Amino acid sequence: MTTLTPAAPAPSASGTGRGAVTARSRTARRKWTEHGLVFVAPFLVVYGLFLVWPLISGLGMSLTSENITGTEAEFIGLDNYAEALADPQMWSSLWNTVWFTVLSTVPLVLVGLVLALLAHQLRVVQWLWRISWFAPFLLPSGVVCMLFAQMIFPPGFGLADQLLASAGLEPGIGWLSDERYAMLSIVLTTVWWTVGFNFLLYLAALQAVPQHLYEAAELDGAGAWRRLLHITLPLLRRTTGLVLVLQVLASLKIFDQVYLMTGGGPDDSTRPILQYVYQQGFTGYRIGYASAVSYVFFALVLIVSLVQPVLARRKEEAGK
Repeated sequence: MTTLTPAAPAPSASGTGRGAVTARSRTARRKWTEHGLVFVAPFLVVYGLFLVWPLISGLGMSLTSENITGTEAEFIGLDNYAEALADPQMWSSLWNTVWFTVLSTVPLVLVGLVLALLAHQLRVVQWLWRISWFAPFLLPSGVVCMLFAQMIFPPGFGLADQLLASAGLEPGIGWLSDERYAMLSIVLTTVWWTVGFNFLLYLAALQAVPQHLYEAAELDGAGAWRRLLHITLPLLRRTTGLVLVLQVLASLKIFDQVYLMTGGGPDDSTRPILQYVYQQGFTGYRIGYASAVSYVFFALVLIVSLVQPVLARRKEEAGK
């Protein structure tokens, strides 16, 4: 006698569809988790809202007559850029920015390296030296600028003039009011304030240098000077390249010290390009033109950030 077994019910089309959708959603979630996309998604959202979108919006604004007076903006194409390239004040401000970068970068790199070498060699209260040299970097820009403007550089009774008088030199120099000394005063303030960051990078790199290299060189009769020239400095080459790139980019973006200490004077001799953008946008109400000037400056910063590592890499390959 044959027993008939009931056949299994065929899956409905709707059930198959729901199962396929569920499987695809699980696969998509697994991909997001495996590749870490779920973790970087908040950063991408913030990055897009606060960097990518402002860049796109500013670029579009630079092609218009946008202003903050309430009048309707019109599309004017590249007229703002043509005006900016023919504007002597824009070029003067750009030159002040480049000149500050040249004057500040060299001492910031060299002083940071020297301080790191000293802190690495000192064995007595080493932590105190490190904190002392890094502490100014933690101060707000307003505090640093007011400290130097009201205590270091005032003519006659400031610390700078007192040092000149004690050395038998003529005091009463207009450190912040004389075109010959205003930029130098801002550079000195910046070096004292920000050298701690470069010092910290160099100190971390020095601590990573293998100690056995120094021991082997000492056994071969190499003195401290030879060990510095042939071991320490070559092994710090990559750190120096990093410090140079970061320092040049930071110096090109100078604004706080100049605005708080000299206001761009005397006679706009210290006004950087970012202050000129600020004046055109919020004092002259020309947001479109200020955007065009800022994109001219952005092109300069982009060129520097792309060219400098290439030159450093070629120099490193040539030295091998």
